[in-house]
Amino acid sequence: MKNLLESGQTEAFRNALLAWYEAHRRDMPWRRTRDPYSVWISEIMLEQTRVDQARPYYERFMNRFPTVGDLGEAPLEDVLKVWEGMGYYARARNLHRAARQVVALHGGQIPEDPAQISALPGIGPYTAAAILSIAFGKDCPVVDGNVIRVLSRLFHLTDDPAAAATKKVTAGLAERLLLKGRAGDFNQAMMELGATVCAPRQPECGACPVSSLCLARQVLPDPSVLPRKQPRKQRPHHHVAAGIVRKGDEMLIVRRPLEGLLGGLWEFPGGISEEEAAREEFLVSEMSRVLGIDIRVDRAFAVVRHAFTHFEITLHGYHCTYLGGKAVPDTFNDCRWVSFDALEEFAFSRAHRRLIEALAAEVSL
Repeated sequence: MKNLLESGQTEAFRNALLAWYEAHRRDMPWRRTRDPYSVWISEIMLEQTRVDQARPYYERFMNRFPTVGDLGEAPLEDVLKVWEGMGYYARARNLHRAARQVVALHGGQIPEDPAQISALPGIGPYTAAAILSIAFGKDCPVVDGNVIRVLSRLFHLTDDPAAAATKKVTAGLAERLLLKGRAGDFNQAMMELGATVCAPRQPECGACPVSSLCLARQVLPDPSVLPRKQPRKQRPHHHVAAGIVRKGDEMLIVRRPLEGLLGGLWEFPGGISEEEAAREEFLVSEMSRVLGIDIRVDRAFAVVRHAFTHFEITLHGYHCTYLGGKAVPDTFNDCRWVSFDALEEFAFSRAHRRLIEALAAEVSL
């Protein structure tokens, strides 16, 4: 079997990979520039979002915040609104914080010093290496999920990819394969290969430019068994009750604390209520305890199912009537009475946005 780390084989691998990348790479707006800010925004978005989903968000984000200064000066509420629907909102909050630090500490210039860029909120080893190599031409290898998959198959790595020892091996292999002087193109080619050809399931080995150098293809009937997959844990499931509390033509919305899950987003008040028979009573007591208002629950009107990374929810919406009291947030960051039309101005989670869509459907009937 061929040893990919032999000098001749390594050079052949690099040449074949880059030639394939030049011919087959997907056209993406962030690949048309080496601007560090643009690269940074795209890499943060692509951490947890597929390319086809991220593209329209990237274009809207860059139109709304074309420079790091524009992003830093904008209210967090505006940033979350542009990000609405893409999920993993800590990314948006960290981008906002990091932009303010770049303006305050670095004169509005994305730092190219590894220590300085790594100190910015939300920038870990992968993101730092991607920005440094693509935007600044630094010889930094990138190791993301796609690259791990490619390396696992190229070198027939059968150990747990999440183990510290395996991570060290993978990082070392990425470093040895890296084409110095063209690190940005090489990193993008490796990620592109994993995303489009060396896919998690049913890899297109016949279309792979480096299949002749792949150990997994030589020794395994099905290379897709690598990298070794961890048993999937069953995700907990929670039932959540949310009240659409009306006071005249307005309804009550609350803003989640800035830190934590869905931090800074707006939603209809409520909480986890596992017992179906007790949900209406729960909403009445929860509104009194948390917001200091009295309500009447009129009827259920919508059920929304949504999956997060580590758990799932079923969101139960209820029409409610305000009876009295002054809404004052306790565990929430803020609360407001707004009209239905004004809801569009606020950033909601995907599940609560679907409640709004259900409300709109009722109005149109």
